[in-house]
Amino acid sequence: MRLLFAGTPEAAIPSLQALIASRHDVVAVLTRADAPAGRGRRLVPSPVRVAAEEAGIPVLTDVPRGEEFRAALRDLDVDAAPVVAYGHLLRTEVLAVPRHGWVNLHFSLLPAWRGAAPVQRAIIAGDEITGATTFLLDEGMDTGPVLGTMTEAVRPRDTSGDLLGRLAHAGAGLLVATLDSLEDGALDPQPQPADGVSLAAKLTTADARVDFTDPALAVDRLVRGCTPAPGAWTTVPGPDGAARLGLGPVTPRPDVTDLKPGELRPGKRDVLVGTATHAVELGLVQPVGKKPMAAADWARGARLSGDVVLGTEDAR
Repeated sequence: MRLLFAGTPEAAIPSLQALIASRHDVVAVLTRADAPAGRGRRLVPSPVRVAAEEAGIPVLTDVPRGEEFRAALRDLDVDAAPVVAYGHLLRTEVLAVPRHGWVNLHFSLLPAWRGAAPVQRAIIAGDEITGATTFLLDEGMDTGPVLGTMTEAVRPRDTSGDLLGRLAHAGAGLLVATLDSLEDGALDPQPQPADGVSLAAKLTTADARVDFTDPALAVDRLVRGCTPAPGAWTTVPGPDGAARLGLGPVTPRPDVTDLKPGELRPGKRDVLVGTATHAVELGLVQPVGKKPMAAADWARGARLSGDVVLGTEDAR
């Protein structure tokens, strides 16, 4: 089949590469426009655009609305449009152009975790099993009929980056198999069940703030779910006000139960923080304006004085 691939982030690249290597023909790629990044706010192309151009595939960055875009899509004469984390909603008149529709690869077992952050939300919720789903796009948010699924165990120490990496590669195989079956006429799209729906709203910076009055299990899940993005954080009180401190994954320490929530205990080799249940051991931390470092190195250099309680003040 002739395909238009739509995708933007790094997680979409395994699917693009798998489709290029498949029996199908990727005739063009649709991705988000170049976006400002870094201190200089220089325009940077999406990872998918870079991969497509390296493969010699024409790239479209137009917002998919209006007759001009529909005309360009019709000119491509595509049979199907596979989608992986593209980032724009598609209107009905656009959805109707490819003969077999727009086939979306979503990183959850739908109808669970519809939305922008399915992997992060699964980890934060403590799910033990997740997966990926291929389905036909409709006007709703991840509501279209299901074409195929695969499952993946959530490992006890997974970050969202770890889990997304595995799903991106395994899901690429599911997407290719779905398109193969679609071309062969071997698929019967199934409506999503009404039960089991959950929403995976995009995580904000505010969502990623750690509350040490929560149990250690919840703190651990939140930090792993927010790693690498948007990045978990707390605040450290100081003479000039509280400063933000980024947090990498923590290690639950059920053997330490004498610390109050947020109470910091620096040691020679570890740094412990109390929660509502038992302590957690900090891993990498990132003070404002510095690179990530071991928590013990940070504590020695920060010259903390007296009893320090994390997260009790707003950062300056």
